[in-house]
Amino acid sequence: MSEIIIKVANENDVPLILSLIKELAEYEKLTHEVVATEDMLRETLFGHKSNIEALVGYLHDKPVAFALYFHNFSTFLGRKGIYLEDLYVKPEARGKGVGQKILVHLARLAKERGCGRLEWSVLDWNTPAIEFYKKIGAKPMDEWTVYRLTGDALDELAS
Repeated sequence: MSEIIIKVANENDVPLILSLIKELAEYEKLTHEVVATEDMLRETLFGHKSNIEALVGYLHDKPVAFALYFHNFSTFLGRKGIYLEDLYVKPEARGKGVGQKILVHLARLAKERGCGRLEWSVLDWNTPAIEFYKKIGAKPMDEWTVYRLTGDALDELAS
């Protein structure tokens, strides 16, 4: 059986996390959207007011995955939850249990913290991920559509 280790990220992991973010963006055909820098990630993940957390997944002592997550809140449940912003596993490590072990870690963390849910989004075309999520018992929220404000639209609404 392969040796999989999941560790809580620390400041020394910032360059690795950024490189994995860039790989994820390439996989999702969104490299043009990556503006994050090591300094930005360091401040966001480990700065004074940080509420973002990260994990790094290792297969045979080699870093092959990361996850970034934070708490959200369900008004209906009256409890916080964990929102998984990104989970990425390098292609050569897929199907070896790394992603599942990260999700198990997050599910246990959610239970320890009294959370009512663990949720995330997936691109419609990412069939391998969708099939994996269904296999572990995750349910799609088909009746919901994500909306986003960025750039000029965010600036305009804020002013």
